[in-house]
Order: sequence, then structure tokens, then C-alpha cells
Amino acid sequence: MKLSHPTKKLQGTVQLTGSKSESNRALIIQALSKGKVTIENLSKADDTVLLTRALQQACMPGTEQKTIDIGPAGTAMRFMTSYLNLIPGDFILTGTERMQQRPIGILVDALKDIGADIHYVKKAGFPPLHIEGKLFQTKDHVCIKGNVSSQYISSLLLVASALKKGLTIEIEGELTSRPYVTMTLNMLAEAGIHHSWQDNKIHIRPQEAQEATIYIEPDWSAASYWYAMVALAEDAEIQLPGLKKNSLQGDIAIAEIMQHFGVETIFEEKGILLKKKDSRSDKILFDFKECPDLAQTVVVVAALLKRNVSFTGLETLKIKETDRIAALQTEIGKFGATLTEDNSIYHLNTDNVKEPEAISIATYEDHRMAMAFAPLALVFKEISIEEPQVVEKSYPMFWEHLEAQGFAIQ
Repeated sequence: MKLSHPTKKLQGTVQLTGSKSESNRALIIQALSKGKVTIENLSKADDTVLLTRALQQACMPGTEQKTIDIGPAGTAMRFMTSYLNLIPGDFILTGTERMQQRPIGILVDALKDIGADIHYVKKAGFPPLHIEGKLFQTKDHVCIKGNVSSQYISSLLLVASALKKGLTIEIEGELTSRPYVTMTLNMLAEAGIHHSWQDNKIHIRPQEAQEATIYIEPDWSAASYWYAMVALAEDAEIQLPGLKKNSLQGDIAIAEIMQHFGVETIFEEKGILLKKKDSRSDKILFDFKECPDLAQTVVVVAALLKRNVSFTGLETLKIKETDRIAALQTEIGKFGATLTEDNSIYHLNTDNVKEPEAISIATYEDHRMAMAFAPLALVFKEISIEEPQVVEKSYPMFWEHLEAQGFAIQ
């Protein structure tokens, strides 16, 4: 797909899909609520569609073994790994080739520790998984590392109230992506499921959900790409309806981060207004520990604005849809930027950034690579995005929204 923008200016309103992170949590809460929880503004993203289908398939009547394929949906893999233990059945949980390379051993160990019957079909520590449902709980306390993936912790929290003994999760070490754990707990609270969190221990007692309607806020992760476009356009003013200042989503951090790159966020009654401004800060170190999904977007913006800055908190990027560190290093290198590691700090150097005659961006089957690099079209004359369909995973209307804002796509 070739992408360009004749005017380099943006003006208008973009209606974002519901948050994938909130939607996937809401689906598990609803599935365990015995019909008491309803959902409004569910995401149309592929990951959410896949999780919806997986939950329906898991609950279909029949005694035969069921193979549930969640494709490339990482959150669905983590959440279903816990959920399938609570319902009767014999399940094989699998996904794409890349999904079978993404570790899940920490979560499986925690579930087996409390009595789950889970076995690895192929390589130990990785999907596919063989899960015998209807868990007989033997323990009500697990320890889990906090610096690998918050989705492991969220997966356990979502099912904790349905366990006969409840669950206490002891988080070992520093907690990565803390806002996502908080989101999970807040959404459980919306359905009447309460918890206590003292020091590094989260406890949820056995309890049933109450009647509730969970409204899914638009996706701040999707909004991050519009922040990037506003930062890189010659002139821009974009409205994003529905986004809230008191959002549950950790990726609201993009509002604070992007003010350092010339984007002002105005919170209004019905959403937010993004405006390009001339002033930028001299901040040189950005921490993505609590919002790693924003890293690709910000690295690309900083590279194009020729800001020599550094980043921390990128540890989890290597086990995402692709090795996002390696992918970033390769793709920004195509226009002269470098990203080098020094004891878990990554330094971006833009001294040799140039405008290439032609540039093609590989996406590595990763939706965020496509969307993080699309704004290049506001700086370079024309770019090519390989495998543009990967955006279906989280933001299926992405290219249509770009066309509506004056991008030429062919």
C-alpha cells in the first residue's frame, strides 16, 4: 500500500472504536457473570472478535475435545488460559505460529499451582495448551513476577471471584504496566466484584457479579496514532469524541508524553481536541514501563522530529506480536535513525536522519508497526506499508479514517 498526504494538514473529527483492552476484560467478566453483565460499545477489533468467538465455542454443548484457535490475539490467549479452567470440557488452546513462540509458562505455572490441569502440547512454556476444565482448587495463593506481562496478572484477577476459595496474588518485584492491572480491578468493581490491595498482594474473595452495564470507552491506544499525526503535520486540529480525562486506560499517558512533541490536549465535555503547537520541551528521557504499547509510536515521532532522546521500560516489547525492539531498529534505520541499548536504556540518535527517495516499511505481522509508521507520509513524499491488513487486529477502520483526513492511499 502506498501512502502520501498532499497538504500535510489535518482537520476534523475521528470516531475511534471501543478500547480493545477494556472490551476483552469485559467479555470475560460477562462470561462469568451468569447473564448479569451487559456490554455497550464493544470494540470491532479482530482480537475482540476472536475472543468473542472463542468464548462462544468454549460453551457449546458436547463432550468431545474442542480446539480453540485464537490466531494472533495475545490478550485472548492469556485470558482464555485462565477462563477455560473454570468450565467443564476438554480443550486445546492454540494460535498462530508467532503465538506459539510467545511465552505463557508463568501464567500456566500459577494456574497449576492452584490446581489447574494444564499440559503443553508441544514446547514447554509455550502454546498450544491442553486444558481439562472444571478446576478443583487446592490453593488460594499464588506468587507471580510483576515485570513480565501484566496480562498474566489480569488473567488471574478476572477469574479469581469465580474460584471456590477466591485468590490472593502476590506480585514479586516491580510491576510492569500497572495501569492495566488497575483497569482490570476497576472493571471488576463495575460488575460489583471487590478486592483488597495491600503492599504487593491483591486479594479477591469468592463472590458473584451484580447486574451491571459496562460501557467501553474509545481506545486511547488508537488515539496515540492521531497524536503522532498531529505532531508531524504542518498544521493540525483533530477531535476524538468519547475519550475521558479519568480514563481507566493506561495509554492515556500519550496525552502527557506528546505535549513534549508539540501536541496540546484539550479535554472537552464530549471528548478531546488535539492541536499542534510550536512549543516543545527539552525532555530527553521517557519511561514506558506503564504504557509499553505507546513506545513504537513515540520512537517514530521522535526520530522524524530529529530529537535525540532515550527510553526506558521497553522490556516487554521483545515478546509482543513481533520483537518490537528489533523491528523498530530495522525500520527507523531505513531513514537514518538508530536505537541502541545500554543497560535497559535505549538511546535514539537522529543525527543522520534523511528523506529517502523511496521507503517501504515492513510490519512483521504487527498491527502497531503499521500504524506507528503510517504518519511518515506527513513528512516524506510517499511511503509504502507492507501487509496493511494487520491493522484489523486492533483498529479495523484505520486506513478509512486516514483517507477521510486527506491521506492518498493506493
